[in-house]
Amino acid sequence: MSDTDADWLEWVRTRLGAETATPGERIQSLWSGYGEIRRVHLTGHALESVVVKRVSPPTDTDHPRGWNTSRSHERKLRSYVIEEHWYSRWAERCAGRARVPRCLGTQASDGQSLFVLEDLDDAGFPYRRQDATDEDILACLGWLADFHARFLGAAPEGLWPVGTYWHLETRPDELAATDDPCLRAAAPLIDDRLNQCRFQTFVHGDAKIANFCFPAEGEGVAAVDFQYVGGGCGMKDVAYFLSSCMSERECEARAEFFLDEYFNLLRAALPLAETPVDPAALEAEWRALYPIAWADFYRFLAGWSPTHWKIHGYSDRLTREVLATFDL
Repeated sequence: MSDTDADWLEWVRTRLGAETATPGERIQSLWSGYGEIRRVHLTGHALESVVVKRVSPPTDTDHPRGWNTSRSHERKLRSYVIEEHWYSRWAERCAGRARVPRCLGTQASDGQSLFVLEDLDDAGFPYRRQDATDEDILACLGWLADFHARFLGAAPEGLWPVGTYWHLETRPDELAATDDPCLRAAAPLIDDRLNQCRFQTFVHGDAKIANFCFPAEGEGVAAVDFQYVGGGCGMKDVAYFLSSCMSERECEARAEFFLDEYFNLLRAALPLAETPVDPAALEAEWRALYPIAWADFYRFLAGWSPTHWKIHGYSDRLTREVLATFDL
């Protein structure tokens, strides 16, 4: 795949059968300089625009927090292969609350990739949030509940066997950098509890508030960025999502309320599961795993960025309570 704008734009135009494909605004760069996401305007096509995700790994990586290793590089490359498989194999199963962009074409060669995706702005989801209202949080939890219900019991073929970008097996460097010996010792035990839970589903793997797109009117949200989708306990997504949009004070005051609401939404979505599920058993297992999922992400942050704003009193309290359950 050529790096020139003319070549990839011509590929997009030909792929879609449009008369012209013109580059629009750059939406964002990819993490560590691995490419960009750009809007492309079309003529002679039913769609006025599409979003193109161009993956072009840099020769010299520039990680924002200094984690420039061959392991990090290979993990990122694999994440884009998995994202392509997600769109080609699994994304079409998402509907209703679990809205995702339609993939209109992909191309990969020489470590570079192109994703041509539906423009969610034009599809009615033009807004992003940094500060979330209760309604925003509930809409995202509804997306997660629908997503988790749809994939309950599914084998993550072609995806990460264990989803999330902070999964322990993929983060040995960060674990080694963790100062807390109890947390280091408990890390594989925490990981095992999550991996061995009875009710497994797909997790989005990076379900932060910034990866949800909000509508101009009406209800619901759409989600983007499926590089770390894979198997796992749904509490990983829920704990991570709440950590992305709530302060320490808000977590202490309202996390239990939102957890209750998530399980109400999950129960309502369970008819989407391919096989019957005992709602009470599912909730009992996952509710008990909520603090363990939070501790799992805390473990990653403690090594990756120990001064991160998400390491606060609520996170520390939940993690200490989890650590106290192990004989260390």
